[in-house]
Amino acid sequence: MASSSDRDVPQGPEDRDTPRQPWLLAVAEQPPLRRSVVLEVTARAVFPTVLLLSVHLLFAGHYALGGGFAGGLVAGLAFVLRYVVAGSAELSSAVRIRPLALTGAGLGLTTVVALLPAAFGAPVLASGSLTLHPPWGTEITLSSNLALDVGVYLLVLGAVLDLLRTLGAGVHASEGEEE
Repeated sequence: MASSSDRDVPQGPEDRDTPRQPWLLAVAEQPPLRRSVVLEVTARAVFPTVLLLSVHLLFAGHYALGGGFAGGLVAGLAFVLRYVVAGSAELSSAVRIRPLALTGAGLGLTTVVALLPAAFGAPVLASGSLTLHPPWGTEITLSSNLALDVGVYLLVLGAVLDLLRTLGAGVHASEGEEE
């Protein structure tokens, strides 16, 4: 009679490569032979780290050129990794916001930040800053460049996600024709 621990052990050579639990949200929908456990584990470990790196690039780069663009591209690469692991089903479970909404929010924020100085008689894209004095004693200086970079970050991330969604729709349509 087989013990309960014997039932958990894969029996056939094909079953050894089949993961017992999904590492990502929608990866269980894929056939077992199309899954890669190493890639799933790597994506699960690397995804949050890459997103944190993208936020770091966004904030650290706002005093230099390209913080929002570089951060948005790095965040987009994190979602490309999830797309490579499990396809468009994983991408739609990971991103609850529609990519065009992100693109629109980024474009709107960037436009407002760019044109707002003109409403006060300053040139378009003029930079302003605000210094806050919180109760813990440290001064915080916010720059309008940061708001512009956040808009560019959202714009680039939305464009990458929309590209992946469109690419995924084409790939799934061609797979359906082959079967």
